[in-house]
Amino acid sequence: MASLIFQIVVDSLLLGGVYTLMAVGLSLAFGVTRIINFAHGDIVMYGAYAAFFAFVSLNIDPLLSLLFVAILGAIGGYLLFKLTLDRILDAPGINQVLLTFGLGLVLQNVAVILWTGDERSTTPSYAFDSWFLSDDIVVAKGRLIAFGLAVAFVVLLLAWLRWSELGRATRAVSQNRAAASLMGINVRAMYALSFGLSSSFGTATGAIMSFLLPITPFMGFPILVKAFAIIILGGLDSIVGTVIGAFLLATAETTIAYVVPQGIGWAEGVAFFLLVIVLIVRPTGILGTVGRDA
Repeated sequence: MASLIFQIVVDSLLLGGVYTLMAVGLSLAFGVTRIINFAHGDIVMYGAYAAFFAFVSLNIDPLLSLLFVAILGAIGGYLLFKLTLDRILDAPGINQVLLTFGLGLVLQNVAVILWTGDERSTTPSYAFDSWFLSDDIVVAKGRLIAFGLAVAFVVLLLAWLRWSELGRATRAVSQNRAAASLMGINVRAMYALSFGLSSSFGTATGAIMSFLLPITPFMGFPILVKAFAIIILGGLDSIVGTVIGAFLLATAETTIAYVVPQGIGWAEGVAFFLLVIVLIVRPTGILGTVGRDA
């Protein structure tokens, strides 16, 4: 029994790291722009494909191509915002929702045209390795790497938001757009920057997912659903809340998978169940706020 509990704790921590990677970029973009990017899962998918082709064509390990993929994601996200969302910032919110949803469909179908629907994956040696802490406790090396990277990314993001000039400007815009504008901050530039950073996190996540999940043009939607549930659980405008939400969801799914008969199938529905409960009991999430001034 003790070994089972310890295995649940280990798997929950590792899965929580993966889920944090999925959701933190989406949380950042919403926290600043108040726009939910329904194309975020497809941006993750493009990062996975970029890492895959770097691996099979150039023999570059996904962890080595991670920085390059993240930079491409930042540039692509910035341009995507300037060419599309920047033009409708003052339009009703439903316009922005429909635009990001449409962008996601476009990105998905372009991927189908370019690469078909066949499953692919990168196959570095650590993707299949595990460490045995005892006869009954196993640590998957791939998930451990993802956990370590998630911790590093979140720490770097929080440090950037707290101590850099651009980070403080981004926080000011997220808290009060009108006051930030009066202080001389270019609000639209901060929006574009946050969207670029969000996309950078998304493509970096995809590079890591390339050795954890099968890569297909359709992998983005389930990632988006999980990420959306996580940021609602933790609080739509809170990076720390997103991390808490990711580990809570991971713990709930892992526990059900181990304890409930045929729990692996039931675990997939946990995100939706928690989403409904949170929306009923505490719509702002664990660390979310009621709103912000325009």
